[in-house]
Amino acid sequence: MDRGLHLVLSVLTAMLLLGESSQTGEKNDPQMLAVATPGGSGEALPTLTVTTILEDPYVMVRSAELEGYCMDLLKALAAMLHFSYKVKVVGDGQYGAISATGNWTGMVGEILRQEADIAVAPLTVTSAREEVVSFTTPFLQTGIGILLRKDTVSQEMSFFHFLAPFSKETWTGLLFAYLLTCFCLFLVARLSPCEWNEPKNEENHFTFLNSLWFGAGALALQGVTPRPKALSVRVIAAVWWLFTIALLAAYIANFTALLSSSSEQLPIQTFEDLVKQRKLEFGTLEGSSTFYYFKNSKNPIHQMIYEYMDKRRDHVLVKTYQEAVQRVMESDYAFIGESISQDLAAARHCNLIRAPEVIGARGFGIATTQASPWTKKLSIAVLKLRESGDLDYLRNKWWESSCLHRSRDSWSPLQPQALGGLFLTLAIGLALGVIAALVELSNKSRHAAGHVKKSCCSVFTEEMCTRLRVKENARRSQEAAGKANA
Repeated sequence: MDRGLHLVLSVLTAMLLLGESSQTGEKNDPQMLAVATPGGSGEALPTLTVTTILEDPYVMVRSAELEGYCMDLLKALAAMLHFSYKVKVVGDGQYGAISATGNWTGMVGEILRQEADIAVAPLTVTSAREEVVSFTTPFLQTGIGILLRKDTVSQEMSFFHFLAPFSKETWTGLLFAYLLTCFCLFLVARLSPCEWNEPKNEENHFTFLNSLWFGAGALALQGVTPRPKALSVRVIAAVWWLFTIALLAAYIANFTALLSSSSEQLPIQTFEDLVKQRKLEFGTLEGSSTFYYFKNSKNPIHQMIYEYMDKRRDHVLVKTYQEAVQRVMESDYAFIGESISQDLAAARHCNLIRAPEVIGARGFGIATTQASPWTKKLSIAVLKLRESGDLDYLRNKWWESSCLHRSRDSWSPLQPQALGGLFLTLAIGLALGVIAALVELSNKSRHAAGHVKKSCCSVFTEEMCTRLRVKENARRSQEAAGKANA
């Protein structure tokens, strides 16, 4: 009897030890990394086997546990639909494509072989995959972009790059303002009696050429002669100095912004630019939906990209996303892939940037078996999470950037509208200078009219004609003197 009892206890002990070892082995199995049961109730919940793929930030291993965007999404879905789940990493590390034997690989293959119930991962919804599995409403929208290193290709500067801070219209307005100001200086200096009192005997230093030189010197912040004497000429000179100082400040500020933005301005903006250049190699993930997108596209540019990758598939196609990012950082390589994943890479690595063009709008969905009752439930749950803002919260949480990027569109040539007030101030100053010159001339004419006993208007007219035709009169007097000497 004692021997029988001892035998029964030995058998029970052995069974317990075997059970513990099997549980330990299941916990240490790299293919079964997470088991979760939402809620604390004792009710029996349906358990789903979830297949996924390790990709930052969707699914990552931290301290022997899985975390990431997809794990948070899965946790929220399980809480809403009341199910428990077991997460396993896909065995072959693939997303899902048809192999040479006609069988599906990756997560799609595991669902078809019923090794998993659903796939929660950055799995793109495509027509080929939709034929064999079912997809829920996309939980993330994305497209196909180009990931580059900022210093991969040097940007060639134009020979007249120094003109770029101002638009063509602004340069035209500046030239017009310069010529008009110089002409006003020349005119006011001739009209003002304070600049020269006796036109027949004195020489006016503000000739038109000297006026041009005076205006150019002010543009370069240099003091030049002749120096104005009359109040009217000084008003125009002061307003022109104010105009040039503000203009130079705007030019220097915009030129500095131009140089800063030029360092981030990519020579490769589109897929056509990528095909035309010869320095960079480019490729995508082997067997990914991106590769088959270019294969099936009728666009000539896309066909050229596919032919390039197909001929060099052993060299340009990469196995994992991490390998692609590392290759972009360390070599002259451009990675073509999901734009949302590239945005993450640019957020994590400050020397990487995504080209502006994005093609092939698509979405990431949860894959289930065809006719699965979970497809519609999961779709409705995803829509509820989107409407409540939870998906946006998860997107901001896992795509937070540590880099301070300057926007590629932050710089643009300065338009005349931005300097409208400055041009208006100059115009008002020129008008005031001309008015001041006329007032000065009219005051002198009024005093002269009392001495010669003529009307003020006639003296004013004579003074204007004398001052504006002084060179012609001087030439005639010189010619007359020459004839007399002959």
